[in-house]
Amino acid sequence: MTNSSLISIIIPTLNEAERIEAQLAGLQALGDDRIEIIVVDGGSRDDTPTLAAPLASHVISSNPGRAVQMNCAAQASQGDILLFLHADSRLPDGSIDEIQQALSDDYEWGRFNIRLQGHHPMLKVIALAMNVRSRLSGIATGDQALFMTRRAFEAVGGFPEQPLMEDIEISKRLKRLSRPACLRAHVVSSARRWERHGLWSTIWLMWCLRYRYWRGADSQQLAKEYRHAR
Repeated sequence: MTNSSLISIIIPTLNEAERIEAQLAGLQALGDDRIEIIVVDGGSRDDTPTLAAPLASHVISSNPGRAVQMNCAAQASQGDILLFLHADSRLPDGSIDEIQQALSDDYEWGRFNIRLQGHHPMLKVIALAMNVRSRLSGIATGDQALFMTRRAFEAVGGFPEQPLMEDIEISKRLKRLSRPACLRAHVVSSARRWERHGLWSTIWLMWCLRYRYWRGADSQQLAKEYRHAR
């Protein structure tokens, strides 16, 4: 992997018209010819694809489901490096260089630290806990902007097409190839999920779901419970 390798930034969307233009404008502002930006839409009922089209390299359609969408976009992408970015997350300055450098060392994949953007003072504590847990466990979440070489993505078979915990599962598989590069720069992610449903109830829900997944619970059942709680 070289420092001039093309990075495919893959953004799965579903009804993100309120924020997709700002997200893509921020990526355009990087002014880096080492990136292609692929928006993969899972059937939005708003104007997400239309708004994204002038600002993305490609806008493609897919069956719904984050894992399904990301796999679809990966197949359509050209990059030797794949970066999976949520529509409400913003990359830090210098992120392209940091990814290129990390993957030119002994790493096949990695993630960023996260900072949650919101008003509640506990958000800083939550983000710190997420970063420490990820560094100790070698497991990353989609909020942390997972990146990996194409060969690593293909070696583990892409994202498992399950409705929940696909980021946890691919991290477990990628760990067999190499430890993750845990970049200290911060991806800034919206805290809308936490603030909309309450910090403590969201923390409790996610920890319960992750614990049960670790114990072998079926992701389909966990997804049903997650949707019901939301």
